[in-house]
Amino acid sequence: MSNIVLDDLQLVPRGAVDQNSQPLNAFSVDVEEWFQVGAFEKTLNREDWPDLESRVEQQTNKILKILDQHGVSATFFCLGWVAERHPALLRSIADAGHEIGCHGMDHCRIFALSAQAFEQDIRRAKGLLEDTSGSSVVGYRAPSFSMNSDTWPYYKLLEKAGYLYSSSVVPAKTDHYGMKGLPRVPFYPINNSNFVEVPMTVAQVGGTTLPASGGGYFRLLPQFLSYFLMNKAYAQTGVGNIFYMHPWEIDPDQPFVREAPLVSKLRHYSFQSRMAGKISKLLTRGRFTRIDHLLADQFSVEI
Repeated sequence: MSNIVLDDLQLVPRGAVDQNSQPLNAFSVDVEEWFQVGAFEKTLNREDWPDLESRVEQQTNKILKILDQHGVSATFFCLGWVAERHPALLRSIADAGHEIGCHGMDHCRIFALSAQAFEQDIRRAKGLLEDTSGSSVVGYRAPSFSMNSDTWPYYKLLEKAGYLYSSSVVPAKTDHYGMKGLPRVPFYPINNSNFVEVPMTVAQVGGTTLPASGGGYFRLLPQFLSYFLMNKAYAQTGVGNIFYMHPWEIDPDQPFVREAPLVSKLRHYSFQSRMAGKISKLLTRGRFTRIDHLLADQFSVEI
């Protein structure tokens, strides 16, 4: 993989950018239930999911309300599992002017799927999302950013299934995901193809590369530190932040899983009551849009 990263990956050419305007960032939401997260995968059985309290609709509607208040359109990477059970939610997201993207069927990390199983997963989920939302689905995000060197050929399967871009990698190594050495700006993961990978935002601080894309980092860190990392990333790359969050991060009233490991509980539940206010402040201080619109505006990518 290192030879491909260092020598073969081509960056997506930048379009003309007004240097006097604020950076244009992308806002994205990974739409999944509170119990479908990696923190609880060893505590809650998938077979029990249908019997657990569903909260994704009310959580996502809360995010939709905040985005509407700030006049922001976003990309919602949705699970096929959610689309099957909450088709009205998918229609509400699309009707509000947001982009519907695919997050797979049931949040299974893609390195746990064979190529055949992965292709079945992304095709089935895409069909469900398009049928329920009434909009075309061309963007994909791997659950838990699980694209890696072993699954790199899966990009061709995404292209074959009708996707035009992915936002599935973090170009920094963390304890849960990430790949060192990848470009920090949109690039072509397939030779001689227009398929685009939009990596999550990271910032280089000293000799360390740190995630600056939102999610748990944004929720757990002091807001000034998140802004510092975002600003530093923009100064280093000239590309706006690719921000993401989950609906469950904004819901302090969700069920509490006492059996989960302590670290998992701390990561999952901490500061959820503050997240709505932090998101509102973030949207006030910068320009945000959908990922497909960011690609069209900043990189002249036809979506």
